[in-house]
Amino acid sequence: LNNIVATPDLKSFKEVDFVVEAVSENEALKRSIFGSLDKITPPTTILASNTSSISITRIANATARPDKVVGMHFMNPPPIMKLVELIRGMQTSDECFLRAQVFAEAMGKTVCRSEDRPGFIVNRVLMPMINEAFYTLMEGVASAEDIDAGMKLGTNQPMGPLTLADFIGLDTCLAIMRVLHEGLGDSKYRPCPLLVQHVDAGWLGRKTGRGVYSYQ
Repeated sequence: LNNIVATPDLKSFKEVDFVVEAVSENEALKRSIFGSLDKITPPTTILASNTSSISITRIANATARPDKVVGMHFMNPPPIMKLVELIRGMQTSDECFLRAQVFAEAMGKTVCRSEDRPGFIVNRVLMPMINEAFYTLMEGVASAEDIDAGMKLGTNQPMGPLTLADFIGLDTCLAIMRVLHEGLGDSKYRPCPLLVQHVDAGWLGRKTGRGVYSYQ
């Protein structure tokens, strides 16, 4: 932690070799940041995005160095979770991809590799499960507690899908489901109306004190 220096100014990145962006799941915001970093950082700098679902190819297209843009999706919370999902955009070079892998492994992470498809690996599988848990709750099949208990104890997961959604942030879950729905065009990825309502109400999970569960 003593090596971490906080800065409010992107110009502080003018001499770095490797950048990992980790802002919210907003494509316009990410593209804006990458466009700025492209002008500030040295031309050899690798620009990585911690996006969990947004196209690396489109993010890379906001720069003049798309071959040096790569996805590095750290699982949350990063100090505990061992996995980093590496995503190769259409333009990502082999050298860039290898440097990202070496960087992740130097931090003690295990790497899985994905092509640039909506949701990549983890969220392509995880988010539809969370979304289906919301449908199960909305349709009155079971209570939130029973849904979580069933999935936690019945499928040997560390926490149930609704508890996990609250931990991730319901706004993030909704943003990812919209990326899947729009990117893949399949109705099975349609965000559950109950999930949308929670976000509309500002009930985003642990970070706001209320989501599926109350944390007051």
